[in-house]
Amino acid sequence: MQVTVDHELCIGCGACEDECPEVFSVGEDGLSRVINSDIDPRLFGAVRNAEDFCPVSAISITE
Repeated sequence: MQVTVDHELCIGCGACEDECPEVFSVGEDGLSRVINSDIDPRLFGAVRNAEDFCPVSAISITE
């Protein structure tokens, strides 16, 4: 699973970080970023939820 955050779309709402803080973090610039690219399979559901909860569809997942 590869996860990216499009910084052109991200509004820094923090929904992704709330859902999966092991993978996402909102930086000092106010934008979300992927902080762990080696994602534990047990977190796949939370990562997919973060993608679903993103209000601007800034998160992309590639299997």
